[in-house]
Amino acid sequence: QVQLVESGGGLVQAGGSLRLSCGFSGRTFSRFAMGWFRQAPGKEREFVSGINWSGGRSYYANSVKGRFTISRDNAKNTMYLQMISLKPEDTAVYYCAADGEAGPFVIPTIRSEYEYWGQGTQVTVSS
Repeated sequence: QVQLVESGGGLVQAGGSLRLSCGFSGRTFSRFAMGWFRQAPGKEREFVSGINWSGGRSYYANSVKGRFTISRDNAKNTMYLQMISLKPEDTAVYYCAADGEAGPFVIPTIRSEYEYWGQGTQVTVSS
């Protein structure tokens, strides 16, 4: 059974930076497409970024493009989300997700495509 554990959230001022990590266990990490989603209070969970098996391909929501960078280290079974120039509207619970059905070059962007989810980590950006 796949387990995902996020870390790295916290409180930061607008314009600041944070790096989120997602530890993966239970299966072969390098055979999973991975993604980050976020959910603000009263809103739907939304796609933030995704990355393919090797890490050679990535995709971002328009709202974070140019400010967030997704990466993965398959040797460490860990995915990252580097966030810079944070804005108050980035405040949300951030979730990592894993898709074991996607092919090696696919980056799923729809919530239902991901079978496994972490518990989430809170990111709060103050103005």
